[in-house]
Amino acid sequence: MIDSPAIGARIDGAVVRNPALSQTGILERIFSSAFRGLVYPQIWEDPLVDMQALALKPSDTLVTIASGSCNVMSYLTANPARLIAVDLSPAHVALGKLKLAAAAHLPGHTAFSNMFRYANLKSNVALYDRHIRPNLDPATRAYWDGRDIMGRRRIAGFSRGFYTTGLLGRFISVAHIVAKVYGVDPRELLRMDSIEQQRAFFDTRIAPIFDSRSFRALTSLRASLFGLGIPPAQYEALAGDSPDGMCGALKARTERLACSFPLKDNYFAWQAFGRGYQPGDGASLPPYLESRHFETVRRNASRVEIINENLTAMLAVRPAGSVDAFVLLDAQDWMTDQQLSELWAEITRTATSGARVIYRTAATQSPLPGRVPDGILNQWDYRAEESLAYGARDRSAIYGGFHLHIKRGRD
Repeated sequence: MIDSPAIGARIDGAVVRNPALSQTGILERIFSSAFRGLVYPQIWEDPLVDMQALALKPSDTLVTIASGSCNVMSYLTANPARLIAVDLSPAHVALGKLKLAAAAHLPGHTAFSNMFRYANLKSNVALYDRHIRPNLDPATRAYWDGRDIMGRRRIAGFSRGFYTTGLLGRFISVAHIVAKVYGVDPRELLRMDSIEQQRAFFDTRIAPIFDSRSFRALTSLRASLFGLGIPPAQYEALAGDSPDGMCGALKARTERLACSFPLKDNYFAWQAFGRGYQPGDGASLPPYLESRHFETVRRNASRVEIINENLTAMLAVRPAGSVDAFVLLDAQDWMTDQQLSELWAEITRTATSGARVIYRTAATQSPLPGRVPDGILNQWDYRAEESLAYGARDRSAIYGGFHLHIKRGRD
């Protein structure tokens, strides 16, 4: 679980494409080093859209990339038979295993909610020590008992505000500071009572920040978006998706997050603009944190396996025709042609007839045509209209494209 040369080599293999002394190569290696720690305290893909697209059945085996494991936990509400999650980051693996142990062993939903909804209560450390820690494997226990750069136990992050930690949490905090330099408090958006008010606030207060010369200069630096978990290769894809470059792409995605969905229905907006989940009853939450799903999540937690491994390597040792659904997040934006082809060869080999694959991309278009051999892609139906419809419903609003493929051979 703790960083090792083997873990570092796997992350380098996913990120590094250029010589060590080139400008891009240096950035890739800096990003690779940062990715060995916690990046995503919360995942940024909408699990409701995912589960609609996946159409999960009680007999299904689902393979996904773990990231912050919010969606791993939320998929359990659909009662799949088995869920296998992989991640290159040992911190993400530790977070997922912490959530599974918490679901299985905390006294009830209130304690679980205190730990992962509020994630800022001093009592959470006591919950960990009494109920979770004794039920962790040694490597996961060593991670959360370990110390951060300030010498504090990592688990103590849940007593201070876990969603402000990790690369993404810190990036959002810095974004709030930058906004305040321009005289804007992003939290004010959360006081708006309608989409019309949300749009007016965005147009008059937030949009001018993106149009400023200094902000354009800042976002022209590829390293400026490492905190979003965007490596150099994905930076180019995102910047190329807007005629106005990176600043235009970020403005369009922020506008959609701020204006396209009612705030009462969008916990992603609360995380971005409020740095936490909405307080009170009836708040929008990830499915796994809703009280009505707690017993289902607790019952199904034992169905999950979380592995610190490359997705292609994990699939390579699985039997043919053994996986019904695949969730690739946005990982393909990072991949070379060879990596894409090897991944899809294994997906195709291990997929059952009618299996579904979903993924997201920084740009609008799928990266697969022309990069993955036709002999592989021809075994799949790409659902273009459905993909557009699902993407339009994704409340996280930060991706250019949502994509659904279905393995041919079953009606």
